Amino acid sequence: MKRILDLTVALIAGLLLLPLFIIIALAIKLTSKGPILYWSNRVGKNNLIFKMPKFRTMIVDTPALGKRHLAQPEQYLIPIGPFLRKTSLDEIPQLWSIINGDMSLVGPRPVLTNEEDLLVLRTREGIHLHVPGLTGWAQINGRDSVTIEERVALEKEYTKKKSFLFDFYIILKTIPKVLFKMDIQH
Repeated sequence: MKRILDLTVALIAGLLLLPLFIIIALAIKLTSKGPILYWSNRVGKNNLIFKMPKFRTMIVDTPALGKRHLAQPEQYLIPIGPFLRKTSLDEIPQLWSIINGDMSLVGPRPVLTNEEDLLVLRTREGIHLHVPGLTGWAQINGRDSVTIEERVALEKEYTKKKSFLFDFYIILKTIPKVLFKMDIQH
């Protein structure tokens, strides 16, 4: 049931957001050199690596590190990058990962392959057994402002409470977090 809902919502959202996708793509192309999309290697269910698309918000050849590992990450942002990140519009291409089955609408966020400390904690707690999500319990309870230990605890809590109604609640709580740019540190 969850997969059918994910697929339906991602397809409808993709069609509705297509004009915005085109505008963002043009803005990226007109303000910076390089591709429109950035395909990031991410760790998904069962610790398998998949390619996750995002609108490119950083200059080409930025080190592929999580922002907490970059000294002065803002120096790498393209002109439209801060806006895309603060509004979470850079996440729109992840609808492809949902359609493709690598992600779900709700679940633990996919991790960068080089975030070993986080991967170890998640694997120890069984988080790796779940399909990663576009949004999740950790995102609405602190997003970028929580430690990795707090994030894993929230993700573990999600895996225990996971249900259609809980996912729906998380989606509803995600909307104001995105609209009001809450708990974003980049």
